Amino acid sequence: MAGQWLPIADIAAQVQAGTSRASDLVEQSLETIADKQEEYKAIIATTPDRARERAEAIDVRVAKGEKVGRLAGVPFIAKDNFLVFGADTTAASNMLKGFNAPYQATAIEKLEAEGAICVAKANLDAFAHGSSTENSDFFTTRNPHDTSRVPGGSSGGSAAAVALEMAPFATGSDTGSSIRLPAAFCGVVGFKPTYGAVSRSGVVAMASSLDVVGPLARTVEDASLVFDVIADKDILDSTTLARDPKGYALPAELGTDLTGTKIGILKEYMDDHTAPAIKATLGQAIEKLKKAGAEISEISIPSMPLSLAVYYVLCPAEVSSNLGRYDGQRYGYNAAETEDLETSYKNSRGRGFGKEAKRRIMIGTYVLSSGYYDAYYKRAQIVRTKLIREFEAAFQKVDFMLGAVSPTGHFKIGEKTHDPLEMYLADLYMTGANLVGIPSISVPAGMADGLPVGLQLLAPQRKDRELLSLARQAEELLI
Repeated sequence: MAGQWLPIADIAAQVQAGTSRASDLVEQSLETIADKQEEYKAIIATTPDRARERAEAIDVRVAKGEKVGRLAGVPFIAKDNFLVFGADTTAASNMLKGFNAPYQATAIEKLEAEGAICVAKANLDAFAHGSSTENSDFFTTRNPHDTSRVPGGSSGGSAAAVALEMAPFATGSDTGSSIRLPAAFCGVVGFKPTYGAVSRSGVVAMASSLDVVGPLARTVEDASLVFDVIADKDILDSTTLARDPKGYALPAELGTDLTGTKIGILKEYMDDHTAPAIKATLGQAIEKLKKAGAEISEISIPSMPLSLAVYYVLCPAEVSSNLGRYDGQRYGYNAAETEDLETSYKNSRGRGFGKEAKRRIMIGTYVLSSGYYDAYYKRAQIVRTKLIREFEAAFQKVDFMLGAVSPTGHFKIGEKTHDPLEMYLADLYMTGANLVGIPSISVPAGMADGLPVGLQLLAPQRKDRELLSLARQAEELLI
């Protein structure tokens, strides 16, 4: 029964018109998951009972002639660090195994208010700590294009699920690469909005000054519609921003005329670290943008080579703080056989947290400790501010920037797990956007050695609509 999904707007329109049933769409999604889960392991849990109930309710409303939402009947998959009803929320960690959410994430509530139906929870690196989904405490998701390779991370399950047609879209979170890298590796669209554009309420926190919520979808049009639904201020998240009055859903026809659009090739994102096959594929993409009228020039962010080091000081510091709440006493894993509280803390955390979570906790605690705070954390924040100023100056010269998503191609499962530093380098071209809070998107740019390559596009803060428009135009040029 599984097959190609229509554009999200068309799926919803058919449900609204009564020519398609939400119940059938949910069954299609659940059947596809069942057919492909064993081979690809993209899903941690499904939510069949609640999904079917919600689908039936939508079908009944349509039959009565009542209005239903913009996403009526559209199945979707939530990354398992989003609090969702109908299945446990584990963040792919043993520490949260068995945790039943008492409320839903704001983004999920907004999607459901428009009629979207969550059918499953996607696998991820535990607590979103990773770039390959190999850090999941449960299993490793496999790349849809080559099962011997990783799908990227940490939203690897979400990206793989969309590529495998398990649902038309999935939610993701991006702290340093976690939407864009798996989107590039799986050949789908992954959009990291401006920091604060989407509420993080109800999303398991990783690094609170870096975390961003965004969609993964098959097309920019689909991603923009989902983003339009979830973007807005939220009283439950004080960092949220007011939405663009024009909204973010793109018009049906944009055309591909890029005349007058100034795009800077980010020198530091296309340097000697970039694999030749990726450079060649992106070079062809850049030529197509030029032919469409874009004014292409090279631009440099001098402090960019320091961004990964800054990220891996600041991110673990915030991880250390955020994971302090997981003590095994109120919820999650508890070493119940111990009698005294201190031993219970040690055993619960020692057994509940995986290796990568422990590594980041130790690094973060170290850089925040007395005697090292000034040497590491404070200096990293100074460089972060410098990066912000350099990006602001660069965007005075160009409207957008572009570059590779990652310097390396799809690495094999197990290839980098022995060396955390080598794994961290996969994020080399993406952490900068999180540090400065700007929107960034990965769109499929072509294939290299039989595997998809993503083109990363970046825009100034709060220029999400403009970035999505450019990405849609680029997408049409690169098909």
